[in-house]
Amino acid sequence: MPRFERYVLAEILPPLAGALAVVIVLLLLALLEGAVAPLLAKGADPLLVARLVALNIPEALAGALPIALMFAALLGLSRLAADSEIKAALASGVPTSRLFRPVLLLAALVALLAFGLNELLVTRAKVQAQNVQREIVLDNPRVIGLGEAAAGGRGGLVLRDALNRAISVGEALPGGELRDLRIVTMQTGQAPREVITARRGRLEPGSNVLELGDGRRVTFQDARPVTVLTFQHGTLPVQDVQASFDGGQGTLKPIYLPLPELLARTQAYRQQHIRAPGDFTALHRKFAEPLAALALAFFVVSLAVFAFRSGQNLGLVWALLLSFAYYATWSVFKVMGENGALPAVLAAYAPDLVALLVGAVLLWRAGRR
Repeated sequence: MPRFERYVLAEILPPLAGALAVVIVLLLLALLEGAVAPLLAKGADPLLVARLVALNIPEALAGALPIALMFAALLGLSRLAADSEIKAALASGVPTSRLFRPVLLLAALVALLAFGLNELLVTRAKVQAQNVQREIVLDNPRVIGLGEAAAGGRGGLVLRDALNRAISVGEALPGGELRDLRIVTMQTGQAPREVITARRGRLEPGSNVLELGDGRRVTFQDARPVTVLTFQHGTLPVQDVQASFDGGQGTLKPIYLPLPELLARTQAYRQQHIRAPGDFTALHRKFAEPLAALALAFFVVSLAVFAFRSGQNLGLVWALLLSFAYYATWSVFKVMGENGALPAVLAAYAPDLVALLVGAVLLWRAGRR
């Protein structure tokens, strides 16, 4: 690699490492506020909570890589422009393409690294995180729903076990006492086969047996009740229970599924003409989000060339503003894609296309100066 390109990379790599550290810390602080602090406040095992935090680091790293690269490249190139080093290089006959090549090469490596992290580490870490959530719940049932009824009277937690039973809990009291339980045995594409309700229950610490009291069991055939039984006391073994502390379904989101599994699922949806915007958006996001590193690198170099030609100075404030703008754009399009407001392909690739389009316009305007 020519000396000039090595010099450009040397200006970008140190702030890239620093930006990665900052972004990861910010994401972990958000996790600390949203989940870790309430879990510790309710008596969860600190070692289990620490494992839960550690298992979220691969996702934070994979998501932070493209944004950190944009931030670092903008800082590094701004420093070169401010010290007139880009001007000296161009004056000595170095073509503008030599400025693009090292940044785009680094961006390609970042894209491959982000894709590999998502497929090799993030998917496995999310499965292990579910197991840790299960251990936290079984070790101290009081963490369920954070000990309070959810808003609107709906369950604060949903457990799901290997028998495809969804177990919702309305309220968890001190001492492991549970209230307003509802256990639904699901059938794919059909009405529930069995529904068990209980006014109270208890999940003994370290056990996988749920004790129920004052309940009713209803079985269905063709969506019609067949038997209705009431009971004063019963036990319900739960197998390989998965837990969701946010009241979700306790299953992995589509974006966390391995690529072959997600491809097979979306292919089945296409054949059956099933509309599943969340799954299709997740499939395209698996490629679009790592490729964002290349799009953002092109945008940053174009912006640096334009700023140099127009005599403007870009610094830390611009880097922060542009990083926030990309994150906001990505968040908006992601939500729109998952809700079906936009086609999945457009929702996933729109932030990349916006960066490429703006970069091309800046480069065109810089060439006219």
